[in-house]
Amino acid sequence: MAQPDSKKIFFENLSGAGKAIAVLTSGGDAQGMNAAVRAVVRMGIYVGAKVYFIREGYQGMVDGGDNIKEASWESVSSMLQVGGTVIGSARCKEFRTHEGRLKAAHNLVQRGITNLCVIGGDGSLTGANLFREEWSGLLGELVEQGLIDADAAQRYSALHIVGMVGSIDNDFCGTDMTIGTDSALHRIIEVVDAIMTTAQSHQRTFVLEVMGRHCGYLALVSALACGADWVLIPEMPPEDGWEEKMCQKLSATRSRGMKRLNIIIVAEGAIDHNNKPITTDYVKNLVVKCLGFDTRVTILGHVQRGGTPSAFDRILASRMGVEAVLALLETTANTPACVVSLSGNQSVRLPLMECVQMTQEVQKAMDEKKFEDAVKLRGRSFENNLKTYKLLAHRKPESELPSSNFNVAILNVGAPAAGMNAAVRSAVRVGISEGHKMFAVNDGFEGFYKGQIKEIKWADVGGWTGQGGSLLGTKRTLPAKHMDKIAEQMRKHNINALLVIGGFEAYLSLLELLTARGKYDEFCVPMVMVPATVSNNVPGSDLSIGADTALNAITTTCDRIKQSASGTKRRVFIIETMGGYCGYLASVGGLAAGADAAYIYEEPFDIRDLQANVEHLTEKMKTSIQRGLVLRNENCNENYTTDFIYQLYSEEGKGVFDCRKNVLGHMQQGGAPSPFDRNFGTKISAKAMQWVSKKLVETFRQGRVFANTEDSCCLLGMRRRALVFQPVVQLKEDTDFVHRIPKEQWWLKLRPLMKILAKYKTSYDVSDSGQLEHVVRNRPKESDASAAM
Repeated sequence: MAQPDSKKIFFENLSGAGKAIAVLTSGGDAQGMNAAVRAVVRMGIYVGAKVYFIREGYQGMVDGGDNIKEASWESVSSMLQVGGTVIGSARCKEFRTHEGRLKAAHNLVQRGITNLCVIGGDGSLTGANLFREEWSGLLGELVEQGLIDADAAQRYSALHIVGMVGSIDNDFCGTDMTIGTDSALHRIIEVVDAIMTTAQSHQRTFVLEVMGRHCGYLALVSALACGADWVLIPEMPPEDGWEEKMCQKLSATRSRGMKRLNIIIVAEGAIDHNNKPITTDYVKNLVVKCLGFDTRVTILGHVQRGGTPSAFDRILASRMGVEAVLALLETTANTPACVVSLSGNQSVRLPLMECVQMTQEVQKAMDEKKFEDAVKLRGRSFENNLKTYKLLAHRKPESELPSSNFNVAILNVGAPAAGMNAAVRSAVRVGISEGHKMFAVNDGFEGFYKGQIKEIKWADVGGWTGQGGSLLGTKRTLPAKHMDKIAEQMRKHNINALLVIGGFEAYLSLLELLTARGKYDEFCVPMVMVPATVSNNVPGSDLSIGADTALNAITTTCDRIKQSASGTKRRVFIIETMGGYCGYLASVGGLAAGADAAYIYEEPFDIRDLQANVEHLTEKMKTSIQRGLVLRNENCNENYTTDFIYQLYSEEGKGVFDCRKNVLGHMQQGGAPSPFDRNFGTKISAKAMQWVSKKLVETFRQGRVFANTEDSCCLLGMRRRALVFQPVVQLKEDTDFVHRIPKEQWWLKLRPLMKILAKYKTSYDVSDSGQLEHVVRNRPKESDASAAM
């Protein structure tokens, strides 16, 4: 791999020499905790610190002895893909007492540990903060009791705490996602997808209970991801008379032949407006009594906590683990305890107690029946999920719909990507809700010029969220050669706006249509693109629909490939990934799968780099690891092919390891979309459709739509922390058209993480590392709050 950029900041200024860091997992377990532990251990050792495991959470800290043990690089090998927490977790009553914390302080001081990385929920993190606040007093007591001397008390006078939130419920304020949530959603959606097939066969209704005693995130997002008919969550109890409304809706969808099945999702903490629990049995009996439907109950329980972590959770946990060590290195005696969080696509540091207090405010608002306040306090992400679900799940009667008299066409362009269908469903239903007539174009611009255009109704997109590929059909054909015919079809169907869902070809198509406006008035309409491609190579967006599903396919396959070598002699696997010239899948997939190297076009390499990688892997194989993993992007280098790299590693590794190669191919493009892609596609497409509606109103003059400005032809993309509309013409400067990639790509900053965690000496750009921020409070206005009361 190429040498690091000299402009990046080296770690010499952030040495951990002489420091001792301990990592523990506390409270409930969550998939991805092991990835976080691995990242803390390896990053800590990398910067020269001593790193300790504390086994069994706070109980191990109180008991001491072998529960607090120094970690080595090898001790965290092969734990990335393991669910739960390898170092154990326990609820500890003793730590809640002063005597228990005194024992814990003594055990830490004996080993010189003054830096704690705590992975757990709000209870665990609150306990850590109390421990920190009491630290100097506890040391004073230990001196008085003669258990430590005054020098030790002086030397270890300050305890530093950094938290990471491990919780499948995603119930901690200040972070968009907690470690384990995405994996729990994977388990739920796997079950829902399986249930839907049997429910369809028998025309059944299924009532599913998912975890979430105090937080409805899992229920809400899984309902959004599978298109559930009804969802019940603690933050937004249904209005009085909800039973009748729900039964009416279920009956209407069956009687009109729209569906053969119904799915109702209930959070375990669901309540009505009188704080009375709503149970799955109550819902089942209600459906049977009122409608006579064949109804079954499924309680998912601890299945949601189990299994291997998703790619998202591994990457999130690895990023947070590294950031936590950086935070500990930079902390001073006056720095408040912080928690490492995720905002959009950015790692941020927030004061721990601000987040805890806000989390407690949510529960207080719910106890006081201020449910709208509770939703707002949960944060913008939760609120947007709820709004989007309501928009898509509950169709207004025709009489209540606005009449816009606008026709909007939707098409998919480029290669298929998982999540495209969820995006189409979302756009169609939002468009209909806003009074538009929606038209589906089959087979992209090829189908457009051939006239494969027909109106698409609300019921036509039922059940689309879980479908892989593109149900509309998609082609790579660009519009330039067929402008006359496409303009003719636009005229014929009176198309007033276009929504294009696709990859790099979709971006090129919009540029061509924009250029053609000078010749064809038909293209002087609002046009917007939503990025959908496994390659994640569209300029203007950090993420594309489909990329997460592809990453999960890569990660799962790499896990299985590595497992195939279990118990055999030492073996290295060379894996080729898709992505064209974009190295996103190879790099981020490598981070999620624990790769030793990932070769990409964006980071040029030569034979000396290859040789250095082989030698590095050979040394590791001699001493510790049994299996190696090397990823190669399909177009990283025309001469250093997958076969060449395989043969090089085979030859140079003789006597130490043998090699196998695997080309993953189109399996990365297929399969059911991941929960992330379903929800990302749903939300981004809904936002795009709302933009279209706004632009149609703005550009409607003298009986027609006429949009001829740059900002009427946009790409909607995720940029750092927000979804942003950007005129496509302004993105041209950011684009390498020859290699079909953006000139700057955010994920390149993650590559050093993979190298560090694979034991390479490299540099790491810490210029983006979080300064301590404050929690953004998405509070209701006074008028809203009084109305809610």
